[in-house]
Amino acid sequence: MRITLPLLSTAVGLGLSAAVLGTGPAAAPQPQAPVPAAHAGYEPSAGSGEDARANRAFFEAVVKSVAEKRAANPSSTAAVTVYYSARNAPSFRTQISRSAQIWNSSVTNVRLAESSSGADFAYYEGNDSRGSYASTDGHGNGYIFLDYTQNRQYDSTRVTAHETGHVLGLPDHYSGPCSELMSGGGPGPSCTNAYPNATERSRVNQLWAYGFAAALDKALEKSAAR
Repeated sequence: MRITLPLLSTAVGLGLSAAVLGTGPAAAPQPQAPVPAAHAGYEPSAGSGEDARANRAFFEAVVKSVAEKRAANPSSTAAVTVYYSARNAPSFRTQISRSAQIWNSSVTNVRLAESSSGADFAYYEGNDSRGSYASTDGHGNGYIFLDYTQNRQYDSTRVTAHETGHVLGLPDHYSGPCSELMSGGGPGPSCTNAYPNATERSRVNQLWAYGFAAALDKALEKSAAR
């Protein structure tokens, strides 16, 4: 069963995995989701330059969404927050919450928080032969799809934390060791590390200090021109 996701075409395979799922969703069957234009699974053989470009597009869409909200309230002094919705991935709610906690304790320039409305991206769950991945329509709308089978094979918290790393701007690096979160399925199913290493933490902080500032400047210019 796949979940219908509106207007999503550019796909990023962000694989990961794990296990606590024994049943499918309780919701009634849904129509199939559209096939992404680019996809990279959790397995090392799935990576490609096209997938890397799609990953950047997904990250940029999330940054744009966050920046436009901040531009609408430029006086805000709150930390940069990326809001997510886990409503459509109830089987993974624990893993999603845990991965958010992991990232929030690992980086300082951005934080993740759940929201019932106006989320910058969403999690979905279901069965898909392509595994877990992320997609974006290039207009600030994106989602992470978590595949049941893949999440039974690999550690589910690592899967979700890895996929969330794509939201924060990190690419896959399948050849890395287990200590590197974005190595995904490269180290094999025995790897359960769900924490980013020092290099990954530093890169996310850098992206959300400078990349977000640039996106915010553009959003403020756009807002002032209206």
